[in-house]
Amino acid sequence: MDELCAHAAALAARRPEDARLRRVGTSRAGTPLWLLSIGHGSRNALVVAGPHANEPVGGATVVHLAERLLADPRLTVNADATWHLLLCLDPDGSRRNEGWLSGPYTLGHYFRNFFRPGFLEQPEWLPDGAAAAALPETRALLALQDELRPFLQCSLHGVDVGGGFVELTRDLPGLAERVRRTAARLRIPRELGAYDTLYWPPVGPAVYRIPPPHRSDLAAAITEAAVESTWFHPHRHGTVTAVVEAPMWGVAAVEDGSAPVDRDSVLRAISAALRYDTRLLDGVLARIRPQLAGAPDAARLLAPVDDYLLVCPGLADAWDPDTDDGGAHPLPVLDNAHLAALRIAGRRLPLRTAGLLHRLVRSTGQDPAGALPDLDRLIDAWCADYHDGFGARWIPVARQAEYQTRVVLGAFELAHLHARVRSRSGESEWGTEAAVPMHRE
Repeated sequence: MDELCAHAAALAARRPEDARLRRVGTSRAGTPLWLLSIGHGSRNALVVAGPHANEPVGGATVVHLAERLLADPRLTVNADATWHLLLCLDPDGSRRNEGWLSGPYTLGHYFRNFFRPGFLEQPEWLPDGAAAAALPETRALLALQDELRPFLQCSLHGVDVGGGFVELTRDLPGLAERVRRTAARLRIPRELGAYDTLYWPPVGPAVYRIPPPHRSDLAAAITEAAVESTWFHPHRHGTVTAVVEAPMWGVAAVEDGSAPVDRDSVLRAISAALRYDTRLLDGVLARIRPQLAGAPDAARLLAPVDDYLLVCPGLADAWDPDTDDGGAHPLPVLDNAHLAALRIAGRRLPLRTAGLLHRLVRSTGQDPAGALPDLDRLIDAWCADYHDGFGARWIPVARQAEYQTRVVLGAFELAHLHARVRSRSGESEWGTEAAVPMHRE
């Protein structure tokens, strides 16, 4: 986080006539939320990095994007546009992932140092609506959206294992072809049947339409429909939101749109494995829970563990063709890309849980239940399955950021053509002085 803020400050200091940095909020832990604005146009584009703590690519992307914006007046002056780059929406959670950010970039190192807050602590989610937003990070973003009324909002996300895809609140004709060309040039697999969008209508290969939000139970909310979110909040201003997902470890199978030989047997295997892995982790948690009383930070690490263990059985039932009682949302037609995405998701949830449990035990400084060797075996075996069974391969950060930048610029061009309203600038007075963040305060 310090490096990201320092880089943004250096940009603003180097080009004070074109770039400005301001504080737009404060996190729960008192960390400033910094917005880097570039250009002087009357139409605003908002880019939100770091909404999920374990997805750091957005930070690299906003720095890369800022350099490009400052070098190319066609993206600002000629487009009558001002770009607003929120450096990180969840800086506190992002700091909790710094244990793996310096490498080595292996799956085992990533998952053993993984952190992502519980569902109710993720700042883009509005489970009780905008008026009841509880997190200061969420309130800061909502206020920024209402201030800027952007014609485009891009939320920068990362896929730990899989492929790239885009989710839209409104169609942008031509974006799927932009994504295809960009992915091909950068050798990024496209996720043609993304788990997150299993029940959402595609508007093109690897581009999906986010349905309007509605209230639902937790499992359905994360698999069947869009919960109320900051993606839809600026819709009233004519904003189109693009959620841009870039993979860290790519898997070629997520691009296989061919028909499966035996769909149901694959689904049964995925569901059975998820149930079995969940039972194993439930047992590990029961063993270590007594030693967590009073442990520092235990509550923050336990919240996502409890969330994952809660939803996993329901997901296994939803995917299992033998447990359909007629009441669940029926599965759509599934090709091999969908099945690959479900296999990856079925492995991801237990791996994240095991990684968080590993961190929990390490945080206590002791292991009377002997859980760490068992967790190490599970993490190593499941990571080997990703690497050997799925062919997951690390994608260099520069390539991740370039992919995301090109997709954002493509969305910007198309949204600019189809914008419904003119947005207004949130920068009423531009000064010539450098705005340098006191990011260590």
